[in-house]
Amino acid sequence: MASAAEQMAANLSWGAIGKAPELRQRIFFTIGLLIVYRLGTYIPVPGIDGTALRSFMDDAASGIGGMLNMFTGGAISRMGIFALGIMPYISASIIVQLLTAMVPALEQLKKEGEQGRKKINQYTRYGTVALATFQAYGLALSLQNGDANGVPFVNDPGVFFIASCVVTLVGGTMFLMWLGEQITARGIGNGISLIIFVGILAEAPAALAQFFAQGQATQNWGLVLGMIVMLLAVLTFVVFMERSLRKIHIQYPRRQVGMKVYDGGSSHLPIKVNPAGVIPAIFASSLLLLPTTISTFSGNQTGGVMSTILAYVGPGQPLYFALFAGMIIFFTYFYTHNVSFKVDDVADNLKNQNGFVPGIRPGKRTAEYMEYVVNRVLVLGSAYLAFVCLLPEMVRSGLGVTAFFGGTSILIVVSVGMDFIQQVQSHLLAHQYENLIERSQLRGKKRGGRSRRGAARR
Repeated sequence: MASAAEQMAANLSWGAIGKAPELRQRIFFTIGLLIVYRLGTYIPVPGIDGTALRSFMDDAASGIGGMLNMFTGGAISRMGIFALGIMPYISASIIVQLLTAMVPALEQLKKEGEQGRKKINQYTRYGTVALATFQAYGLALSLQNGDANGVPFVNDPGVFFIASCVVTLVGGTMFLMWLGEQITARGIGNGISLIIFVGILAEAPAALAQFFAQGQATQNWGLVLGMIVMLLAVLTFVVFMERSLRKIHIQYPRRQVGMKVYDGGSSHLPIKVNPAGVIPAIFASSLLLLPTTISTFSGNQTGGVMSTILAYVGPGQPLYFALFAGMIIFFTYFYTHNVSFKVDDVADNLKNQNGFVPGIRPGKRTAEYMEYVVNRVLVLGSAYLAFVCLLPEMVRSGLGVTAFFGGTSILIVVSVGMDFIQQVQSHLLAHQYENLIERSQLRGKKRGGRSRRGAARR
């Protein structure tokens, strides 16, 4: 039998948003800041030749430039003030998370509660500034020394251009980080994830138009229809896998508080099939596309060693697929065990709460059992991640068409969209609870007033 909360959640409708003023304000606030972000992607860095840069980015789309252009919502192809996007902040967050799992001092800082979390966030911001400065300086040098068909990217190269470019790009990244924090605190959903989500969706119409233009040129409409069906099937598969859980039964013993004895309860510890999210795919694709990116930015003037690497590890090669799958599997296990689901910490928390897995001793035995379960679950989760990320690459190399979707972008869109909908539903559910409490209080006051009036008359 469903609980009252489950019945209320099932009866929720999107029309209830109009009756929840706080949720409506949060949604409008989020949309407003996302519009500010989209406008910033069209404000160019001073001193850039947009036509030459656009021609160069069309050639660099096969490397990491294409992936960065997707994550920045097209800002890097226009060299807008948000050209670096939010990726320096995400990279710094991942590095700090890994260091927190491996450095005892940072791990102890994480356990100190709110003050420790603020300190870790401060270190993340410092790391963001450092990474953004390094990336902006490298990008400014590449722009200053680069050209497209003999036309230089920079109108007036020199120290002033490099300084202005670095300051503009780093300032844009820090402003985006502030926007994301404001959306998380005063809006709805995770601000950083929503910025990437909107950037991917903004580039989707142009990618679809290019794909349909290619289909019209080849007159192979059967292939176009097959690609659309494949996209819908992959989306359905990703949604199903992202919602899949492995539940571990947890039992709590009977406890006595004062003179009362409370019966022991039971619950479930959910383990996602993909606890690492999209991070393994980002790591693996960034490392594998690095040789192609170096070759592209150097104008294909590479030595024999780089040419040999590209011949064997370039996109579309069998070794590229094998390394890509292997890296995704490795990073899935590494990130899950060291950051997202640390079995020792989970076992200690259960032991402190007097919870236990039936038939398993608390403490070390519970940690070993959970590690066994997580490893078995990750066999399916890592294979699922590798399949979703490799499918577009196989389509590109096997069918000779440009897939208008990428595995990483699909994972981000699905996960962020599901999280946004869940947060909206939780706000609507909380609003319904508040209305029920207010009604019960009003009824109580009315009944109390009548009884008092009746007693006075007597």
